[in-house]
Amino acid sequence: MKEVIWTINPASGKKIAAFEVLEDGEIEHAISAGHDAFKGWKSSTMNIRSARMYRTAEILLERKQQYARCISQEMGKRYQSSVAEIEKCAWLCRYYAEQAETFLQNAPVETHYSSSYISYQPIGLVLGVMPWNFPFWQVFRFAVPALMAGNAAVLKHASNVCQSALNIEEVFKAAGFPSNLFQTLLIKSSQVALVLEHPYVQAVGLTGSEYAGSAVAATAGKLLKKSVLELGGNDAYLILEDADVDLAVQECAASRMLNAGQSCIGAKRIIVHDSIYDVFLERLKKTLESKVMGDPFDEQTDYGPLARRDLRDEVHQQVLHSIEKGARLELGGQCPSGPGSYYPATILSEVKPGMPAYEEEIFGPVFALIKASNEAEAIRIANDSTFGLGACVFTKDLDKGARIASTELEAGCCFVNQFVKSDPRLPFGGIKSSGYGRELGREGILEFVNVKTVVIA
Repeated sequence: MKEVIWTINPASGKKIAAFEVLEDGEIEHAISAGHDAFKGWKSSTMNIRSARMYRTAEILLERKQQYARCISQEMGKRYQSSVAEIEKCAWLCRYYAEQAETFLQNAPVETHYSSSYISYQPIGLVLGVMPWNFPFWQVFRFAVPALMAGNAAVLKHASNVCQSALNIEEVFKAAGFPSNLFQTLLIKSSQVALVLEHPYVQAVGLTGSEYAGSAVAATAGKLLKKSVLELGGNDAYLILEDADVDLAVQECAASRMLNAGQSCIGAKRIIVHDSIYDVFLERLKKTLESKVMGDPFDEQTDYGPLARRDLRDEVHQQVLHSIEKGARLELGGQCPSGPGSYYPATILSEVKPGMPAYEEEIFGPVFALIKASNEAEAIRIANDSTFGLGACVFTKDLDKGARIASTELEAGCCFVNQFVKSDPRLPFGGIKSSGYGRELGREGILEFVNVKTVVIA
């Protein structure tokens, strides 16, 4: 009898459905089928690829309520947020349908040869190892540029969002992409290496934890296969002395409460100038006290449960350990009784080095407030992290904000006076322990192509 994966509704704690895990022989068959699909797709015209991708966007919008309901049931996201996620995926599809031909056109280089240029060619089958927190968006931002570049793709999704993974495969099939060009593999984490080791698989993109990223990178490196990693973050938000406090509170709250705090680019370490620290804390607390935690399908709900009970318990332990080390609990910090994996909006003040709230990524609605006496100290604290995914600075001096964002902050995505977010038009990724490589924008589609030099004497 085959092993199965159960998905569980995090709002109720009840089982949703069981999914059979693929056996090794079935994985081999799927990879071979994907390779066969690639052999035909790699020579397809850009007009054909774009038409399929435009149709993908249409299907997403036609079925957005169905897919949004699936997302919310599997990982607890507010239904309205799930709808927005599907709509963002459609935007991504349209963007690459419009821009891929320009991104991939031959680029002439002036030399002494009669002709020389750079050609961008597909490389083959690309593996995506994706997380549960944005179960459609994370997959689409990997798969769409890969397919538009002429590659094929196989997906290993997080085990708690199996139906979302199968729905994504269904979307690409319904849009007219060749059979087996995009496939969902319902496999365990222990089977990822088997897929990556297959000679037909040429590269891997992973979004997930440091542990998962290092394991996949080690396997890819051993096999000399390209990898792109988007890992965790402990994003610093700098609230300088001249900041608009109300704007900063609004943006920090929106960022951290998005997806119940389960976002790599949430406002995790909020570094506030000591002259406005108390007023910022007071206004943030008032804002969060008005947020409603509850059923993801209730329109009055501001944030739902965390995706799994074990993840909720891990967040709570990080909060407790921070308090034990001297952090002050200003709000929240208690696991509610009853079913589900809910965790309230929580504020920790007086956060300092050595505490989990300072050193680690907390994947839940926990705000870590840190005092800084001046701009230089705020920048030093922001960069005092093993992570480097996103960062933000709030100041009324836009020239100063631009300087800090562009030259001072050690992160892949830096924003001024607005919380960090991903955008199809802009490259997304991090440095240090937050990974390497980029998704989205022109840079994203060039990660999984052969950048080929062509010279004609």
